[in-house]
Amino acid sequence: MATMESLIGLVNRIQRACTALGDYGGGDNTFSSLWDALPSVAVVGGQSSGKSSVLESIVGRDFLPRGSGIVTRRPLVLQLQKTEDGQQEYAEFSHLPRRKFTDFSMVRKEISDETDRITGKTRQISPVPIHLSIYSPNVVNLTLVDLPGLTKVAVEGQPDSVVQDIENMVRSYVEKPNCVILAISPANQDIATSDAIKLAREVDPMGERTFGVLTKLDLMDKGTNALDVLEGRAYRLQQPWVGIVNRSQADINKNVDNIVARRNEREYFATSPDYGHLASKMGSEYLAKLLSKHLESVIRARIPSITSLINKSIDELESEMDHLGRPIGVDAGAQLYTILELCRAFDRIFKEHLDGGRPGGDRIYGVFDNQLPAALRKLPFDRHLSMQNVRKVVSEADGYQPHLIAPEQGYRRLIEGALNLYRGPAEASVDAVHFVLKELVRKSIGETQELRRFPTLQAEIASAASEALERFREDSRKTVLRLVDMESSYLTVDFFRKLPQEVEKGGSPAATTVDRYTEGHFRRIGSNVSSYVGMVSETVKNSIPKAVVYCQVREAKQSLLNHFYIQIGKREGKQLAQLLDEDPALMGRRQECAKRLELYKAARDEIDSVSWAP
Repeated sequence: MATMESLIGLVNRIQRACTALGDYGGGDNTFSSLWDALPSVAVVGGQSSGKSSVLESIVGRDFLPRGSGIVTRRPLVLQLQKTEDGQQEYAEFSHLPRRKFTDFSMVRKEISDETDRITGKTRQISPVPIHLSIYSPNVVNLTLVDLPGLTKVAVEGQPDSVVQDIENMVRSYVEKPNCVILAISPANQDIATSDAIKLAREVDPMGERTFGVLTKLDLMDKGTNALDVLEGRAYRLQQPWVGIVNRSQADINKNVDNIVARRNEREYFATSPDYGHLASKMGSEYLAKLLSKHLESVIRARIPSITSLINKSIDELESEMDHLGRPIGVDAGAQLYTILELCRAFDRIFKEHLDGGRPGGDRIYGVFDNQLPAALRKLPFDRHLSMQNVRKVVSEADGYQPHLIAPEQGYRRLIEGALNLYRGPAEASVDAVHFVLKELVRKSIGETQELRRFPTLQAEIASAASEALERFREDSRKTVLRLVDMESSYLTVDFFRKLPQEVEKGGSPAATTVDRYTEGHFRRIGSNVSSYVGMVSETVKNSIPKAVVYCQVREAKQSLLNHFYIQIGKREGKQLAQLLDEDPALMGRRQECAKRLELYKAARDEIDSVSWAP
C-alpha cells in the first residue's frame, strides 16, 4: 500500500497542477470539481486567535504578514512539500511560477503585495486565493488553507457587509465534505464564545472532520487550565483537541527562530504540571503529523471516487477536444489536407440538407409546388386576351390588308405576348431556389463543427460557394428563359390544325368570312389563344423545375467548391496557414483543455501507481 508521503504528495501535485491552470475550486469553473474532490485542511479562527502563529509553527518559518485588524484578506492556499534532508528551503507562488523565494521575509512581502493587487491598499477582502507552495525538509506533506479571521464588527475603511462576507467565504470552504476543519480557539477565552467552533458545529455537527486547536495556553490566568477542553469534556469532537504554545510577541520581536520555538514548546508541555501527561499529544509538531496522518486516511478512502471523477472528466475533455478539433500540422501538405477535409465536412452537411437528412431542402420543392403555380395563376392573361386587346393586336397584325380566313399573324403576336409573361415566374423560381441554396450554405457552414475553429476559412468557403451559386443561377436563368423562348419560337401545329374544323362546325366558311370582324370572331380568337397558352402552361410548369434542379441544385451538389479546390491547390504554404488562422478564443480553449487533459491523465496514472505501490 502507498505511504502517507506518497498519497499526500500526490494530492499536493494535483492541486498545484490545478492551481497552475487557474482551477482552485469554489467557483463556476467546469473543472473545479477535481480540486473540490481533493481533501485539504481549512484553518478557521477569529481575529487574533493565533492562526498565523500556528501555521508558521507548522512550517517552521516566519512568512505571514502580521498586524492589527484583518491581516489575512484573501485565502492563502498553502501546500507543504517535504524534501530530502539538507536541501534548501524555498517557496513558489502560482502567480510567479518560475521564481523561487529562499528569503521568507520576501515571501511575506509578496503575500502582502499580491493581496493589495486585488484588494488595493484598503481593508477590503477578496475570495480570490493566493497559492503558495513551500518545499522544505522540516515540513510534512500537507495542504492548508488559511482563511480570513472571523470578526464581529467592521472597522474603519470596511463595508458593513464585511462580517457576513468573511463568514460566507469561510463557509464556502468548510462546508465541503472533503474539507478538514482546523478550528483555532484561544485558551484564554471561553470556548463557548469561539467563532471557529460555532461555525464548525454548523457545518460539521457530528464533529467528524473538525480538529480543535487551543492556542495561548501559556497566557491563561494562574491557577486555571484548559484540561476540560483538551480532554473533550467541555466540547466533544470525534477528532482530538491539540494544545499549542505560540511564540510571544517578545519572541517575535526578537526574531526567535520557529525551530527554537518548537523546542521551547516541547519543553513547556513536558514540564507543565497541568499538561505533562498529555505532552506527547500536544504541540505544533504533533498537530502537523496528526493532520498529515488523518489527511492520508481521508485520501485513501476517497481514491475510488477521485479516480471515478478523473475518468469522467477525461471522457468529457476528450469529447470536447474532438469537438474543438485537434492541432493541425505546420507543413503545407498537412494544411492542404486539413482544408480539403474541412471542405468535405461542409459539403457533406450541405448535401444532407438537400437530400433530406437535415431540414431545408424541402423549401426548394415548395418553390415548385406552391410559388411557381401561384405565380402562373396570377399572370394577367385576362387583360392580354381581352376583347379590346385582341381586336387591337389582330388589326395591327393585318396592316392595310385584312386577313382572309384566319388571322395567323394576330394569333402569333397574341401567343408570343402571352408566353412572354412566363419569363417573370421562370426567373422568380430561379431566384427563389438561389436564395434557398445560399441559406443552406450559410446554415451548413454554421453546423460544420470542425470549421468553427477557422473563421477565415469559413469566410473563404462562403465566398466561393456564393460565387458558384451565382454562376449556377445565371446558367439556370438562361435555361428557363430559353425554354420560354422555345415555346414562342415554334408553335404546336396540331393544335391549330383543329381550328378550321371547329370553325366549320359553327357554319360554312362563307359565313365566317362575313363576320370575321364581329365580336364573336374576336372572342373565338381569344378563346383559342387562351386554350393554347393553357396547354403551354402545363409544359412550362413541369419543365422549369427540371431546368432549375438540373442547373442549380444538381450542380450545387456535384461541384459547389470545385473552383475553390483548384484555387486552393495553387496557394503557397503561407496562404494556406492564413486560411487556418483560428479564432483566438477557440485556440485558448483548446490549449486549456489540452493542459487539463494532460493533468487529469497524469493524475490518473499517479493515483494508479500510488494505489498499487507496496
